[in-house]
Amino acid sequence: MQSSVSLVCVDPARIGEMWPHVSDKIRAAVERTGLSSFCDIEADVLSGAQLVWIAWDGKNILAAATTQLVKPADKVCVLTACAGYDREQWLPLFKQIEQYAANEGCTKMRIYGRKGWERVLDGYRVEHVILEKAL
Repeated sequence: MQSSVSLVCVDPARIGEMWPHVSDKIRAAVERTGLSSFCDIEADVLSGAQLVWIAWDGKNILAAATTQLVKPADKVCVLTACAGYDREQWLPLFKQIEQYAANEGCTKMRIYGRKGWERVLDGYRVEHVILEKAL
């Protein structure tokens, strides 16, 4: 029998208790892409500027993600990092983060990550690219 997986948004007041259990997943996601700084995400998470979301099966943390609300022109919810295992169990939970973003008045979700996310997330398309040149 397959266990049920739920999405939990960690209360920023309790992040100190949870961060040691998820920081390795967030670090792995950030280091895999190199699109942001783990230290910056960690500082934002610990200050409450970013939220931590976990996919939890009642015993194990299957995945962890971080989000930040930004307002360049319209309010946008940015998924700054996400990593885990058994993706098929927790990927459907992403809809709850999208609902959170909509409830917060966001007009868009933005993902900083690998191009492969486009293949597994319904309704997402590559809108922009990040160009990089080693010197």
